[in-house]
Amino acid sequence: MKLSDLLTGYDHQVLQGDPESADVKAGVVCDSRRTTSGSMYVAMRGSRTDGHRFVREAVERGAMAAMIDHPIAGALPRQVCVVRVADTRAAVPVVASRYFGEPAREMDIVAVTGTNGKTSVSSMVEAVLRTGANARAGVIGTEGCRVGHEPIAVDRTTPTTPESADLQHILRRMRDRGANTVIMEASSMALMLRRVDCTDIDVGVFTNLTPDHLDDHGDMEQYKAAKLRLFRMCRRAVANADDPVSVDIAALMPGAVTTFGIDNDAADFRATDLATRPSGTRFVLHHDGRRTPAAVPVPGRFAVHNALATVAICHLLGQDVNVVLDALASLPPIPGRFETFQTSEGVSVIVDYAHSPDSLEKVLTTIGGFARRRVITVFGAGGDRDRTKRAPMGEIAGRHSSLVVVTNDNPRDEDPGAIADQIIAGVARTGTDVERILDRQAAIRRALSVAEPDDIVLIAGKGSEKYQIIGRRAVHCDDMETVRKLTANPSTS
Repeated sequence: MKLSDLLTGYDHQVLQGDPESADVKAGVVCDSRRTTSGSMYVAMRGSRTDGHRFVREAVERGAMAAMIDHPIAGALPRQVCVVRVADTRAAVPVVASRYFGEPAREMDIVAVTGTNGKTSVSSMVEAVLRTGANARAGVIGTEGCRVGHEPIAVDRTTPTTPESADLQHILRRMRDRGANTVIMEASSMALMLRRVDCTDIDVGVFTNLTPDHLDDHGDMEQYKAAKLRLFRMCRRAVANADDPVSVDIAALMPGAVTTFGIDNDAADFRATDLATRPSGTRFVLHHDGRRTPAAVPVPGRFAVHNALATVAICHLLGQDVNVVLDALASLPPIPGRFETFQTSEGVSVIVDYAHSPDSLEKVLTTIGGFARRRVITVFGAGGDRDRTKRAPMGEIAGRHSSLVVVTNDNPRDEDPGAIADQIIAGVARTGTDVERILDRQAAIRRALSVAEPDDIVLIAGKGSEKYQIIGRRAVHCDDMETVRKLTANPSTS
């Protein structure tokens, strides 16, 4: 595709070369290491480095065009077309969506944002569409990218929402594989950094807003503002009426918001009469003047909120509510989201992604509702991330547990012992027994070794992640895999 076509109507300055003769054949890339012959390299500033430093490297790898937003050192070969724009981050979604043929326009796009529940809601909606409507849907998020059960291999540099050029490429591949609907997680950073701009979003979804990622956003107002960006770019919205942010969304999108909730009587989809058991939660759905018995095979209020969001989303996508409820009742387990395992000794193990004070409190409160004996909690906190949540999480774990084992959870470049000390300070306020075992596998082994029949061991923080970031290295780490290995052979090191 001609570079001039990618830039039509977009304000830019040609510094050298001719966009009319520059033919972009190998995609739009923002990582110089992935540049190949015939690609266009877009230099963006990141949190650690500035892509403008690597323009020359990209050209040496074959880039035939480069986009920049501030001057670079030295001259480039004359055959390379160079254009300058005001902000490359704003420009990438425009050129990438055009290059890949604006794939979002060919599908229903659902974008889910919120502090907690993004992955669960995305997985629930995909499962309901697949089993209830026999539809082919794609999912993009923390658990990777897939269409149905088929993974789409991508070289991604972001953990949740891909960079805009990668996102548009993924959407095109999903459409080519027959997807009619895509459900994607839209993180606050992705929204702030404009990764989902120029994506034609049919339904924007808001789950909740609780303190998290304040190291990135500074305060809750800025965090909320990042989330609200989604609702300036979608046609319709689904919002949690139990969260005050839903009022802001309604103000942005008058008449286009469908609400769900448990506590708010005015919610369009409301749940009452919750009955929680280890196997799941039963409730009564109120919608359009009707009361319908419903169930979801995950225990807890948070699971009901996720189920309500799923019903509302699928209803907007044209699905019959009763069909959606039938599919919800038989959902397969979501890896790393309240994923359960029963040992031969009668110990229940729960692996969950809870890694914020609010999510940890919700999971432990739910467990406390059906626990017969002790709760033993294993968790840590990420390094180079919001330090203010560590002691509160320790205190929450202490309040709801008989024993807390503090361990590593992606310490990155921080001292793991210092992170653990901050968590332990919170546990100490409760008087609960606490142990510090930084090796995560050893920590899980310790919890399993002291657990007795009918005890519950919660392993929180990583969910289905299969790596641990220590320094700059990612080492293999899979909590459920560790549990299965240790319980199959307790002497395994």
